Amino acid sequence: MARTVHIIGAGLSGLSAAVELTLRGETVVVHEATTFAGGRCRSYRDSILGMTIDNGNHLLLSGNHAAMRYVGLLGAQHRLVGPPKAEFPFVDLASKEQWTLRINDGRIPWWVFNSGKRVPGTHAFDYLPMARLLWAEKDRAVGEVVRFTGPLYERLMRPLLLAALNIEPSAGSAALAGAVIRETIVAGGEACRPLVARDGLGSALIEPALELLHKRNNAVKLGHQLHRLRASDTRVETLDFGDDTVALGADDVVILAVPPYTATALMPDLQTPTEFRAIVNAHFRIEPAPYQPAILGLVNSTTEWVFAFPGRVATTISAGDRFIDTPRDALARTIWSEVAAATGLPPELPPWQIVRERRATFAATPEQDALRPGPNTRFTNLFLAGDWTNTGLPATIEGAIRSGRRAADLVAQGAFSGKVDTDFPQKMQPTKEARMRSGSA
Repeated sequence: MARTVHIIGAGLSGLSAAVELTLRGETVVVHEATTFAGGRCRSYRDSILGMTIDNGNHLLLSGNHAAMRYVGLLGAQHRLVGPPKAEFPFVDLASKEQWTLRINDGRIPWWVFNSGKRVPGTHAFDYLPMARLLWAEKDRAVGEVVRFTGPLYERLMRPLLLAALNIEPSAGSAALAGAVIRETIVAGGEACRPLVARDGLGSALIEPALELLHKRNNAVKLGHQLHRLRASDTRVETLDFGDDTVALGADDVVILAVPPYTATALMPDLQTPTEFRAIVNAHFRIEPAPYQPAILGLVNSTTEWVFAFPGRVATTISAGDRFIDTPRDALARTIWSEVAAATGLPPELPPWQIVRERRATFAATPEQDALRPGPNTRFTNLFLAGDWTNTGLPATIEGAIRSGRRAADLVAQGAFSGKVDTDFPQKMQPTKEARMRSGSA
């Protein structure tokens, strides 16, 4: 009989695995505990604003190869929009300065030698310390490897690393910071073009995946929460969903694509990150200012990024734990005063919504990064996926999609042929011996 791959979790990592396997002819069933798919990348109709908004604002870059491949498989490339070149406009609310960072195509960073393209107040040689992060050891924090002070840190490195790591950069993992820089700035402008889902994350990343699964007759069961994994010493035998159970066939496989705290509830002996950081997003129902860029970086402000959508302006605060308990109306007024100052929009507060997620990402410290498991488990038919697994990247859309594809590759390889996923650094791949043991990676 043909095998079935059961994917637990309909977030982006689970859907990535489901899409990959579906297109390879596998029978897939996706089980999602909530009544919606998409996880942190979902869109929903907000009753206060009377419009569809995203749970969180997410920025993609043209060099996010796994994400670009994913939307390509779904035929949804046109739903991501951005400037034709790698351009990042900024406003410093303290000094009122405005500038646009322009990263040239190609790996030779000519832009750092052009005062009109680099960060104001910096010199070409100020950028050299960034190279130390490219070879940083995994147990080092950013602040232990480089000292970023002055305009370069405040106006580029801090916004970049804060958004990527979702933690105060000095405490973040230097190795993860290096991976971000290696795949973006070092790769040149072709890899740095910013992209956003103009009509919402759901329309670009989630709905096309669900449509593909439906067309291929693969099921997505919402409101179907896994309560327990019943297993022998070597494999998972039964999936217990409370009201019903699924007995796994001899060739059936499970991909666990849930948050780390849910994974440990199902597998108490699983090692995962234990500390998390919040993200705070604000949404305002108002038309963006004329000529307002799709993405605007703010310096010396509460919020770091402003996004312009049709009929809506949205903002993001990374490492937002300090604002989790701030009264919502006070926070909305503070954020809007900064947005209005930066964009020229009216100072009167428009209709708003604040979305706060306490455990948005794992805390990207060296210590927490060391706790991230690989895709293999001690069970031969159970694999892990999620941006919190050991992808070599921080908890990002790119990392989530890569993890889903990696799990799908391991499932598709069956007897572990020794192939590796070229989206991952060689050192991140389990060795052939480790894959044959199906031990923890």
